[in-house]
Amino acid sequence: MEELEKFLNGFSLFQQQYFGEPQTLYDSLRDGQHPSTLLIGCCDSRVDPMLLTGSDPGDMFVVRNIANLVPPCTPGAPPGVSSAIEFAVCKLKVARVIVLGHARCGGIRALMEPQPRPQDQETDFVGQWMRIAEPVAQRVRRDLGHRSPREQHHACELASILQSLDNLLTYPWLKRRVEQGALKLHGWYFDIDTGALMAYSPRQQQFLPLVCPIERARHLHQRPWKDG
Repeated sequence: MEELEKFLNGFSLFQQQYFGEPQTLYDSLRDGQHPSTLLIGCCDSRVDPMLLTGSDPGDMFVVRNIANLVPPCTPGAPPGVSSAIEFAVCKLKVARVIVLGHARCGGIRALMEPQPRPQDQETDFVGQWMRIAEPVAQRVRRDLGHRSPREQHHACELASILQSLDNLLTYPWLKRRVEQGALKLHGWYFDIDTGALMAYSPRQQQFLPLVCPIERARHLHQRPWKDG
């Protein structure tokens, strides 16, 4: 009940902020939403996109799933994520798509360190979902098998963001908007260890700081391999 009370108190603060004045933000949102950005993030409770970016309601169309993955455009693609991408790009006409990954991702850890399925476990939805990133995991094991598990996990976290960006371009209507210059794609990485926000630079083929850590060592998160 204490946790529930915390949530209700939080809603009261939200209510005061957004509904306490005669003219509020929600007055402008009653007839529809017009977000500029689609953000595809992880379900991890430590990585709330709206909280991280200080966004207001209506600023961002958010899709969250385990490990912030984008399935490729195939007839059997999971319709939940694909339909949200379609709605944001085709109906809302967002100007950018951000794929936001993060450090210490449980989904990536489950992918890199698969465990035997307990006999009493009736489903394996997480395992099925994470197969989207299996090609990335295989490349990390092949190219970085001599590195520590933590380093491999980190490399897979970064590389899965790049795979999701590539998978976005398999949607023909999204690719057309990118080619027309009407849509930009971004790969971001939140390092929960240092508080830094990184962005992938296609020109330099590495993740570079967008917002550096506060009074901590600065690190460049390089792409774990070069395409060859």
